[in-house]
Amino acid sequence: MTTLTTAAPDEAPAGRTDGGRVQHRSTLSRALVLTALAVVAALWLAPLAWALITSLKPESETTNVPLELVPETGFTGAAYSSVLSNDNLITWFVNSTLVAVVVTVLTVAVSALAAYGFSRCSFRGRGLLFGLVVAGIMVPPQILIVPLYQEMLALDLADTYWGIILPQLAVPTMVFILKAFFDGIPVELEEAARVDGASSFRIFWQIVLPLSRSILAAVSIFVFIGAWNNFLWPFIITSNPDLMTLPVGLVQVQSSFGVRYAQVMASALLAGLPLIIVFMLFQRQIIRGVATTGLGGR
Repeated sequence: MTTLTTAAPDEAPAGRTDGGRVQHRSTLSRALVLTALAVVAALWLAPLAWALITSLKPESETTNVPLELVPETGFTGAAYSSVLSNDNLITWFVNSTLVAVVVTVLTVAVSALAAYGFSRCSFRGRGLLFGLVVAGIMVPPQILIVPLYQEMLALDLADTYWGIILPQLAVPTMVFILKAFFDGIPVELEEAARVDGASSFRIFWQIVLPLSRSILAAVSIFVFIGAWNNFLWPFIITSNPDLMTLPVGLVQVQSSFGVRYAQVMASALLAGLPLIIVFMLFQRQIIRGVATTGLGGR
């Protein structure tokens, strides 16, 4: 009894010491992670801050050496006034919005139907066909520019909205992501609905899609951002200024008047502003969708 009584007080401090060490290590690791994230955030924000500062400088001071954060004559909004005074800017903005919205809606619809078919339907050649879809992820889009352009010419779709939209609808990555999510939905839910007489399309529309709201929102935002930022294909397929999207139109203005760095930065910030607003409004859906795709851990 004496031995047990004297040993118990010795064990308690040891336990408290181990707990203190664990807590200290946890605090230290958390501080290191926060420091690393702060450094990454600063590196990511630095180019944006520099672009904003350059856009507010007078054009004559954007190429001064050495570079100065604060211009000698003070900041000015002349670059934004010059960019916004372009009569075609509103037209390009409307074109970009129209193209991005239509591409997003049609791409999500096609990708969701294809992904559900690969996930739930059994048919001959399904594995081979899905393998081709996965292989399409590894094909650089630039390789398809020439055949797509020839196809649009043959269909007389050059310099049309559909000529811009249709080639952007095939996105194998989104089919793969949606199939991975659909595979995780319990089959029992669909079997119960089928027993009640529901058709395959009704099951897809009333059961699968409502359960997939988070991933559909994330995919929609990713597709919208890609369509909004797409420059190469709209640049190749359009020559009419009334059909140009915002990235293409801004480049045309820059090439016409030469390189004006303040206006270039102002144009880039104005073009990226809608994407920033979209991300701020739907960041919760984006994070939730990425977390449920398997890309961010499932």
